[in-house]
Amino acid sequence: MKISVMGSGGWGTALALVLLENGHDVTLWSYREEESLVLRETGENPMLKGVPLPAGLHLTSDPGCVKDCKVIVLATPSFAVRTTARLLKPLLETGAVVVSVSKGIERDTSITLTQAIAQELGEEHPIVALSGPSHAEEVGRQVPTVVVSASKSREAAELVQDLFMNERFRVYASDDVVGVELGAALKNVIALCAGICDGMGFGDNTKAALITRGLTEMARLGVAMGGRRETFAGLTGVGDLVVTCTSMHSRNRRCGILIGQGTPPEQAVQEIGAVVEGYYAAANGKALADKAGVEMPITDAAYDVLYRGRDPKRVVTELMTRAKKHELEDSWV
Repeated sequence: MKISVMGSGGWGTALALVLLENGHDVTLWSYREEESLVLRETGENPMLKGVPLPAGLHLTSDPGCVKDCKVIVLATPSFAVRTTARLLKPLLETGAVVVSVSKGIERDTSITLTQAIAQELGEEHPIVALSGPSHAEEVGRQVPTVVVSASKSREAAELVQDLFMNERFRVYASDDVVGVELGAALKNVIALCAGICDGMGFGDNTKAALITRGLTEMARLGVAMGGRRETFAGLTGVGDLVVTCTSMHSRNRRCGILIGQGTPPEQAVQEIGAVVEGYYAAANGKALADKAGVEMPITDAAYDVLYRGRDPKRVVTELMTRAKKHELEDSWV
């Protein structure tokens, strides 16, 4: 099948390689011609060091590459998803399936990325969210990886499942788009907090508590917004949360480490040198929680550190000394 992957960052490139390995006719699109030129001249993406780009992978900066494609993969940073969808709308084949592989919440609207895409493209294009614990650096090296294909359309979800699956890249299908996308976005906030804890020298006990309670509040908001609680116990919930909180591949964790060591948040984001989705998701997650009336103390604490300049150590003390709670919210009801 002819497929275009829109976005030549590490993740878009890694997924393009999976599709190419599976025998598809794949084009990798770069937003800037100079980016595409680097890929053509070096035969490698600088964000995937040591992973060669096969000669069969088409490289371009022309958005017209989507013509005649039955499937388009949107792999831009979250802030560029809507503008890219708008750019492509007049070029897409009728009924072409659009796969969103970015992880985040739209900054200005606090809606999910598939919702933003749907607003631009309308109802004629099935939209799928592909997400899970999947560092591009490992997918590019063909490390076994498992993700989820989620869509309101079972046919579209299973089509994407078929296109991507091979012996090193397994895909499960789901109809819980809200749960899958919120898990993917909100875990970045918790991962940033995990990095802050690492930077302050805290240990395994702290991180285990952070991951567990972070998952609880992620699920709480997800259910309030129409997702299913069990989705957060799956690959796009606890799976993606664990890998992002514990790996140095994670930009969110690395940014958090700098903040925990005393670097001002905005400077830490700049030093990472690529998009730190958790920085923006903290503001969007808080906005969604406030609107839904959902308690999210860790996300609130992250917001205070990132946007209000509060001392992380003081914020941790306040989290630890909150009013007593039951671990299970319906205990002794």
